[in-house]
Amino acid sequence: MHTVLQQLVNGLSLGSIYALLALGYTMVYGIIKLINFAHGDIYMLGAFWGYYVINQWHFSFWPALLSAMVFCALAGVIIEYLAYRPLRNSPRIAALITAIGVSFLLENGMSYLFSSNVRNFPQAMHVKSYNFLGAKVSNIQILILVVSIVLMILLQLIIRRTKMGKAMRAVSVDPDAAQLIGINIDRTISFTFALGSALAGAAGVMIGLYYNSIDPLMGMTPGIKAFVAAVLGGIGLIPGAALGGFVIGILETATQALGFSAFKDAVVYVVLIIILLVRPAGILGKNIKEKV
Repeated sequence: MHTVLQQLVNGLSLGSIYALLALGYTMVYGIIKLINFAHGDIYMLGAFWGYYVINQWHFSFWPALLSAMVFCALAGVIIEYLAYRPLRNSPRIAALITAIGVSFLLENGMSYLFSSNVRNFPQAMHVKSYNFLGAKVSNIQILILVVSIVLMILLQLIIRRTKMGKAMRAVSVDPDAAQLIGINIDRTISFTFALGSALAGAAGVMIGLYYNSIDPLMGMTPGIKAFVAAVLGGIGLIPGAALGGFVIGILETATQALGFSAFKDAVVYVVLIIILLVRPAGILGKNIKEKV
């Protein structure tokens, strides 16, 4: 029982990171039907920003986290403006290929500028462990889970209670009708990218603190797993992305606990295949028939 509880704690900590990333995927897809494969690399930029400001400017954890969110929000807006906006009326495959190209550009650009070596993330917080019903829980794990939940709640409040949130929902349902009633489509899409990228930046700083290591390719695998989480929960649905992230985190941790660490990534992709075969719309998604 203690082992199960320990793996549940580990899975929730990891799953909250996947959930933050999955939210960025699902928001962008819900607005412009684009799978932003560069989103995982925004998460990497957030980790490197946190590494830089803690080492060079001696920021503590909270200023590093907030500044990484701002930096990544700006990066997301710039990428949307330069790479995706010119292709908005192009076939979807063109935007998808561009997203893959942006991902490679960020990865190789960071490798060229800062080398591809693994760097030790500075410990901006003293690590403490607590005993909870026989399971060891660190203050870092508690921090990750609490911050992630708070950010998810704030995101939901922004989308449900603010004017820009209502604009996002309108654009996701019918962009043409939203434009007719005076909603600025470009501004709404840019805000969506900023919001999703800020969450990815926060996830990057927290995962750097958790694993104590970062590198320019660190966003590739988590980015794909977060995409799987978004599909699993129901892509385009914010609660679904959060649920999918936690499920993937717990599943990956359970696979490692059972002694199949070499197959932890494969299990995630098997889940993707199964969900696409059994329930393509995801756990919380609804199958919608398109009229021809």
